[in-house]
Amino acid sequence: MPRNLRVEFPGAIYHVTIRGNDRRDIFGDDHDRERFLRRLAESVEAYGIRLYLFCLMTNHGHFVLETPGTNLSRFMQSLETGYTVYHNLRHGASGHLFQGRYKAKLVEGDEYLLKLSRYVHLNPVHIARWKKDPLAQRLAYLRKYPWSSYRSYIGEEKKLTYVTYGPVLAETGAKKRRRQREYRQYVEEGLATTDAEFVEVLKRSPAAIGGEEFLAWVRDMCIEMGEKAAKPEDVSFRREVLFVSKDKVLEVVCKHLGIRPSELRERRRNSLLRPIAARMLVKYAGLTHRQVADTLGMKSGVSASLQARRAMALKADAKPAKLIAAIEVALDGQTAENRPA
Repeated sequence: MPRNLRVEFPGAIYHVTIRGNDRRDIFGDDHDRERFLRRLAESVEAYGIRLYLFCLMTNHGHFVLETPGTNLSRFMQSLETGYTVYHNLRHGASGHLFQGRYKAKLVEGDEYLLKLSRYVHLNPVHIARWKKDPLAQRLAYLRKYPWSSYRSYIGEEKKLTYVTYGPVLAETGAKKRRRQREYRQYVEEGLATTDAEFVEVLKRSPAAIGGEEFLAWVRDMCIEMGEKAAKPEDVSFRREVLFVSKDKVLEVVCKHLGIRPSELRERRRNSLLRPIAARMLVKYAGLTHRQVADTLGMKSGVSASLQARRAMALKADAKPAKLIAAIEVALDGQTAENRPA
């Protein structure tokens, strides 16, 4: 069966869902969930994704995210493959963990984004187990549920470094200092009543969530892609991805590190050079870990992946974090220069 066409462009917002194969559990225990969230954080960082919110259930998960680099497929492949390898090794399993391809719907901004965020965050208390329980019990469970971004949205726990909160909170229309409170009230009002109109919006299209004009635009794009494509199931409607060239990334990295490019191919114990270079090549040049390994003279893509993760860990240390931030500012500037007028 051919895959649904997927419209992709820089800055697209998606509602992504994953499910266990044959509706089996994805997470066996809290250790699995913690490992998945670590992988999620790594992939968000590596692929420059803006993750707005998420909710993990036992056999499925929801994510609302933006893709500035038009790279949803690569991001999801990294997330799912990395977790599947871990899961199968830990549980002595084999084969597919997830049910086919992940589902991704384009989301129109404004009220649809806000309503979708409420729908996702209320998932834990909208299952059959909780539907008949008193409102107070459901509310208490929602506020304590640790496997979604909701608690950090309403100030019950520290904000997560890999979640971008601003766009959803801004949709409340409240002043900045009141947004958490307004958002909490908005979401929790949905415990008492179901937003039947939004539920119908979710059913209108397999490709998008939004108003009639937005759905019509997405439908037209899908038709256009289908007519032009030799392989319709693999088609995307893409604008040019705003990556920086590999050579420019290396030039900026070397300038800030005060080294020659040849030094990046030298193996040095506990050095910051390769981890930082690996991270920037993935994030700003769009290279795969295998390509990073070839560029930096490493043995394998696994080695490059480990180095890129080291750079993420370095951000907890003030001095390397300042250096990494300076490099990112410079490369963000290069990306802006590539943006069409």
